[in-house]
Amino acid sequence: MGTGAVSRLDAHIGELPEGSLRRRVLESARRFKASWVDLGRMLAQVRREEAWREWGHESFEEYCTKELFLRRATAEKLALSYGFLERHEPELARARDVRSAPPFEVIEVLSRAEAAGRMDGKTWSQLRGDVMDGEAGRADVNRAIAERFGPVPRALAPTPEERVARIAGAARRLAEACEGNKEIPAPLRRAARELADALDRLAGD
Repeated sequence: MGTGAVSRLDAHIGELPEGSLRRRVLESARRFKASWVDLGRMLAQVRREEAWREWGHESFEEYCTKELFLRRATAEKLALSYGFLERHEPELARARDVRSAPPFEVIEVLSRAEAAGRMDGKTWSQLRGDVMDGEAGRADVNRAIAERFGPVPRALAPTPEERVARIAGAARRLAEACEGNKEIPAPLRRAARELADALDRLAGD
């Protein structure tokens, strides 16, 4: 998080009531480098309660990028990593003063491995001590998972039909984004919509 983003966070924090959820999330984002667990917990609450709606944002991702100056990918990693702690280390996840949590990057590797079916209770039991003590880094965790489950399988190349469908989906999302933005000239909005329609027809053939 750059100094510019930190300054903007500080300014916004000062405008909000002390103790409010919105201010506490911002303060947690400010402390992100020191305590990612605290921010992960609060973001989980914001997402669960859809609090971002009442704060005037169109989506959880927009809230993270525009108000907390977190990249969408970072917000997703935080959510995944905090979810892993909730399932496997609930006491740490719920602690109000987390000063010695495992590195965020290590827990993120574990959470993605679990989502891919490459993490089980036995593997976590073997890794837990070193992870919780901060002795295991990303490379150590990746190596242990590969030794247990083998290398990550290579993704199959998409078929031509799948490639066209993906492009059509991207065009549709672009057209919808243009429709919702009146700063885009009407001819461009129409062109985006026509392109999306044409690609939808092609994908459906």
